[in-house]
Amino acid sequence: MSRSRTDATAFEFKSIGLKLLTFVPATADTTALEAALQEKLGGREHMLTGDQVAIDFNQLPQCPSALEISSIVNLLRQFGLKPIGAYGGNDAQQRAAQEAGLVVLADETVSAATVSAPAAPAPVVVAERIPTMVITKPVRTGQQVYAKGADLVVLALVSNGAEVIADGHIHVYAPLRGRALAGARGDVNARIFTTCMEAELVSIAGVYRTLEESLPASVKSKPAQVLLNEDKLVIEALSL
Repeated sequence: MSRSRTDATAFEFKSIGLKLLTFVPATADTTALEAALQEKLGGREHMLTGDQVAIDFNQLPQCPSALEISSIVNLLRQFGLKPIGAYGGNDAQQRAAQEAGLVVLADETVSAATVSAPAAPAPVVVAERIPTMVITKPVRTGQQVYAKGADLVVLALVSNGAEVIADGHIHVYAPLRGRALAGARGDVNARIFTTCMEAELVSIAGVYRTLEESLPASVKSKPAQVLLNEDKLVIEALSL
C-alpha cells in the first residue's frame, strides 16, 4: 500500500525571478486613458497582448476609489493586458487597489513598462543581448512585424503604413517609410538603423517622434540611425 507524502518533501518553495511590466497612469479618467492606449498601442492586438502588468500609482496624484481602479483594470483587459497587481502609491491607494481585487506588490517584483499613458515611463536597460529575426520580403502597408525578445533585420522595403517593432535594435537595409519602434519593452540602448531614412514615426523605449515634418537634408532619404539621448530622440546621419 502506498503511503501519502505528508512530510516536508511533499513540496518546496522556489524563486522564479518574476518581473512584471507596470502601467503608469497619470489620470484615473478612463476615457483619456483609452485614447492614449489606442494611440500608443495602435489597436487591440499589439506587441504586449497577453502580458501581465501591475498598475503603478507613483505618477497618479489623486487617490482613486476601488471602483475607479476596477474601471482601469477592465480597460486594460479590453486591450489584451492582464492586470494582476498594484505597485507604489500611498496607503490609501494601495487599500483601494486591494478592494479592487489587486495584489499589492513589493518593489523588486516589477520593472518599468512601455505602455504608460499618457506620461512616458522610466525606461529599463536590458543587459542581455538578444536573438535576431531576419525578414527578407517587403513589409507592406498595413502589415506589422514584431521581433519579440529579439533584434529585427529587414532586408527589403518597409512601406508607408507598415510597422516594424523589436525589443532590441531594428536594422532596415532598404527604404524605411513606415513606423519603426525599437526597444519596445524599455531597452533605452536600442537603436534604429536604415540605409534610407523616410520613416513616418520612430520610437525608442516608448519615446517617439513623428516625422511628418521635413527631415534635414543630411538624413532625409540617406543612411541614418535613431537613438535615445537623455530621454530625447536623436536622428543622425550614418557614414557607410
